[in-house]
Amino acid sequence: YFLQIYALEDGGARTFWDEIGGQVSILSPDRFDYIDWLTFEGIIMDSLEAKQAISSLMQEPFCSVPLIWIIQEDTLADRLQLYKSMGWNRLISNWKDAFSRADVVVFPEFSLPMLYSVFDTGNFFVIPGSLADVWAVENYGQTHSKFQLRKEYGFDSDDILILIVGSSFFYNELVWDYAIAIQDLEPLLVKYASSSGLGFSSKFIFLCGNSTIDCNDAIQDVVSRLRLNHWSLRHYGLNSDVNGIILMADIVLYCSSHDEQGFPPLLTRAMSFGIPVIAPDYPVIRKHVIDGVHVKIYPRNDPDALKNAFSLLLSEGKLSEFAYSVASSGKLLAKNMFAPECIIGYAKLLEDVFNFPSDVLLPGHASQLNHSVWHWSLLETQTEQISGNMENLYPQGYLGVNSSIVFDLEEDMLNFDSLKTVSENNPEDLNEDIPSVLDWDILSEIESSEEVERLEREEIEERMEKYIGEWDDIYRNARKSEKLKFETNERDEGELERTGQPVCIYEIYNGAGSWQFLHHGSLYRGLSLSSRGQRLNSDDVGAAGRLSILNDAYYRDILCEIGGMFAIANGIDDIHRRPWIGFQSWRAAGRKISLSKKAEEVLEKTIQENSRGDVIYYWACLDMDGGIVGSNDLLTFWSSCDVVNGGRCRTTFEDAFRRMYGLPLSIDALPPMPEGGGHWSALHSWVMPTSSFLEFIMFSRMFVDSLHGLHMNSSKTNDCLLGFSTPEEKYCYCRLLELLVNVWAYHSARMMLHIDPHSGLLQEQHPIEQRKGSMWVKYFNSTLLKSMDEDLAEAADDNDHPYETWLWPLTGEVYWQGVYEREREERYRLKMDKKRKTREKLLDRLKHGYRQKTLGG
Repeated sequence: YFLQIYALEDGGARTFWDEIGGQVSILSPDRFDYIDWLTFEGIIMDSLEAKQAISSLMQEPFCSVPLIWIIQEDTLADRLQLYKSMGWNRLISNWKDAFSRADVVVFPEFSLPMLYSVFDTGNFFVIPGSLADVWAVENYGQTHSKFQLRKEYGFDSDDILILIVGSSFFYNELVWDYAIAIQDLEPLLVKYASSSGLGFSSKFIFLCGNSTIDCNDAIQDVVSRLRLNHWSLRHYGLNSDVNGIILMADIVLYCSSHDEQGFPPLLTRAMSFGIPVIAPDYPVIRKHVIDGVHVKIYPRNDPDALKNAFSLLLSEGKLSEFAYSVASSGKLLAKNMFAPECIIGYAKLLEDVFNFPSDVLLPGHASQLNHSVWHWSLLETQTEQISGNMENLYPQGYLGVNSSIVFDLEEDMLNFDSLKTVSENNPEDLNEDIPSVLDWDILSEIESSEEVERLEREEIEERMEKYIGEWDDIYRNARKSEKLKFETNERDEGELERTGQPVCIYEIYNGAGSWQFLHHGSLYRGLSLSSRGQRLNSDDVGAAGRLSILNDAYYRDILCEIGGMFAIANGIDDIHRRPWIGFQSWRAAGRKISLSKKAEEVLEKTIQENSRGDVIYYWACLDMDGGIVGSNDLLTFWSSCDVVNGGRCRTTFEDAFRRMYGLPLSIDALPPMPEGGGHWSALHSWVMPTSSFLEFIMFSRMFVDSLHGLHMNSSKTNDCLLGFSTPEEKYCYCRLLELLVNVWAYHSARMMLHIDPHSGLLQEQHPIEQRKGSMWVKYFNSTLLKSMDEDLAEAADDNDHPYETWLWPLTGEVYWQGVYEREREERYRLKMDKKRKTREKLLDRLKHGYRQKTLGG
C-alpha cells in the first residue's frame, strides 16, 4: 500500500508523518491541477482548506475517484447565517457543490451535520470519538495549573467548585436545559450554596451559551428566590477558556434534557482532566462508562437521586475517596475510550467507499480491530509544537483553527458585491460610454462618406493601367490573405505546424481534468474520447465524431484509449497522411514518463534516418519489478497481466484468441511470451509505421470483438471477465487491451525498441533472432488477417450477425471484395444510364427538335 500526503503548508505535524513513513508534499494552490488523481484508489481530505482541490476533482476523468471529506471545523457553519442575510446565494451554492462532490462527508460529532444541514445532499456521516478533546486536555494540562486558574478567576483554593454543563450544541442562548436543571438542583443549591454553616464554601458555575449574553438577571432571580449568597452562582460562556473552567472545577455535573447521539465532548474533557463526573442515565453515557466506576450515574429528573450522588462525592467539605476513585478510573478510560469505535468506524467506511482493484491484497476486516488504541507515543513528540493551536476548541472550529479558505471566498464575494453595488448606485458612470441616437447618426454619416470616397478611388484605379504580376506572386498573395483570416488560421494552425513532419503522436485524453498534462508543439496532437471534454481553440481530433460508437458511454468505457485508435484508423487518409504514427496516453505525463525534449529529438532523428522497416518504438513500460506474493520469482508478462486483471488475463486472452481463430479445444490458444527480461509497452505510448498501425488495428478490432463476444455469451453479462471491483467492471477490457500491442508486435516479428523517456537512450528488446521458434507468425500474418477481416465484412454486409449487439462492424470500416465489385458495378450502371439518357435526348432533338426559319424568308 502506498500513502501519499499532500499538505497546503508545512507545520508541526511534519515530523509525525515522517516518523510513520508518510511522504509529505507541500502544494501551492496552482499545483492541484497537475496531479493525476487516478493514481489513487481513493482520496481523503481532512480539512475545509482542502476545498482548493475540489475543482480539479469535479472534472473528468477525476470525478469518479472516491472521495472522503472529513470536516472537523465549524467555522463555515458559523458564517452561514451571515451568508443568508447578505444574500450570498452564489457562495452558498459554491460550497454546496463542493460538499456534493464527496462520496462521504464525515463529521466527528453529531452537532456538526445539523450545523451544515444546508449542504446535505445525502452524503453526511458521523464517526464519533475523535481524540482531539483528550489531546487538547493533555496539552493544556502541561501549561496550566488548577491553583493559578482559581486565583485568576477569583476563587479560593479551598472552595468546592461544582461545574454545570449541558449540550454544547446550543451556543448563542441560555437554553431551557439550564432552567430545568436549576429546578432539579434546588435541594443541592439550598444545601451547599447557602450559608448554612456546613464548614466549607461551595460555588456553582454554569458553563453555557455565549459570555456576551447577559445572564446575570436570570442568575440573580435564582439567588434571590432561594435566598443564596450572590457570589455562589456564576456563569461563563462556551466562547471563554473552556478547558481552564473545567480544570479548576471539583465536580462536573452534566444537565441536559436532550438524549444526544454522541458522548458529550465536555464530559470527555472533564474525565481526561481527572474530574469526577455526575451524569444522567442516558443510553449513550451508559454505553461508554460504568456507573460508580468511571462516572456516577443518576436517574434523570430525580432530584433525590442527584442529591444522593453528590453526598457520595463529598465528605466533610472535601472530595471523598469514592470521588477520587471515580476520577482516576474515568481519566484512564477517557484516553482510549473512543479509539476502537472511531478506528473501526473509519475502517468500515474505507471498506464501503473504496473499491480496491484486483492487483492488491485486500486489507483485513474491520472486526479484527476490536482492541485498538490511539498511538499516543507518536503524538507526544508533537505536543509542544501543536499545543498552541489546540487550546480552545469551542467555538473557534472543532480543531481551534480558523479556516482561511472560508474568509478568502468571502472576500471574493465582497469584491463582487462592491462592483455590483457601484454599477447599481451609479448607473450614469456606466452610461457614459453608451452611444446615444445622435452619436449613431454621426457615425452613419461618417461611414457613408468613407464608402463614397472608397468607390471613387476604386473607379479611378480601374481606369489606370496596372501590372498584374507573375502567377506565383498572385498565388502567394492569395494564400497569405487566407492565412490572415481568423477562422481559417485557427482551424489550420496545427496542421501547418506539422507540415513536413514524418510522425504525429496523438495524445489520448478524456475530460478537461487531463488538459494540463497534454503537450504542445508540432509533434503532438490531442485526441479527445469525449466530445464534451475536448479542448477549445485547438485542432484536437474528436474521436466520437469519427467513430459514432464512442458516443455511447458504455462502449467508450470498455474500449478506453484503444477506441481513440479505432477512430483515427477509420478513414485514416482524411486525417493522417504521414508515414509514421504514434500514440501516448495523457497519464504518461501525469506519471512523469512522457518523452523529454531530448528523447523527442532522438525519436525524430531515428525515424528520419531509418524511414523503412517494421519497428515499434515505446517508452512507457509495464512495471514488472515486483515479485509475486509468496514467491521469489519476478513477474513475467502473462503473470503481470494476470495481476492487473484479477488473475483472469491468461484464461480470458486464450478464450478470446481461440474464438477469434476458431481453434479447437485440443490446441493451445495462448501465444507464448518470454519468461523474463526486457521491457514491455504500457499506457499506449508508442510509435510505428502507419501501415503497421493499420495492420495492428485490423487485428485489434477482431480480438476486441471476440473478447466482447465472450462477455455477451456469459450468463452474467454485467460481470467483468477481467476484474472484481466496480471500477474494473466499468473499464473491463482496458488493462488487457493496453498490453495487446506487445503480443501483436512480438508474434508478428516487429522490431521492438525501447526509448528511455528522459535520456533518449535506444535499446532493442526481445531481438527477433531470440524469438525464432517461439513466434506464432501464422496467426499474425497480414494475409490471413486481411482474409479474416473480409469474411467479417461480408457477414456484416449480409446482416449475418453472430449476436444481437455485434461489436466489430461498429469499430471501423466495413469493406470486402464484394463491396468493391458492387461499387464498381454501381458506377458502371450510372455511367451507362447517363449515356442512355444522353442518346435519347439527342434522338428526341433530331426527331422533334427546333428548326430555324430561313433568314429573310
